[in-house]
Amino acid sequence: MTKSKQQWKRGRGKLGILAPLLGTWKGSASTPIGPVKCTRSFSPVLNGSHIQLNARWEFEKQTYEEVAIIGVNRDGAVAFWSFTSDGKNSNGVVADVSDVHPEAIGFEAEMPAGLARMVYWPDESGGCHWAVEAKNKKGWKRFTEHHYTRA
Repeated sequence: MTKSKQQWKRGRGKLGILAPLLGTWKGSASTPIGPVKCTRSFSPVLNGSHIQLNARWEFEKQTYEEVAIIGVNRDGAVAFWSFTSDGKNSNGVVADVSDVHPEAIGFEAEMPAGLARMVYWPDESGGCHWAVEAKNKKGWKRFTEHHYTRA
């Protein structure tokens, strides 16, 4: 078996895992409420001690926004704190998501409906995929996936 070429170069330190995501990404997808255009921007904040994600989902009749801060929590784990325009919030920790892709980056969070995870992984053309999955008795069930390219 041939070893696959590494596509994402990670940076230094605990937040170095996020280096491949830094910058702005654009994507579009079909959803149950119609097409969506999404922009995700990852940037260092607070003297580089955290990464801020600004996400904007533009549907035909509404816009949904998310601001998330990613940093190291009190337990020393890489974690996120997310706040959305519908008044919800969530938090979680980095997780092993290598079952999706060997270079995947992901987080798990305990949500009202149970354990969920979000996963980012590279594609062959320099873009990336993003998915959200929920844990059930059979494993992980994907309910959202987008493809992004650099803006």
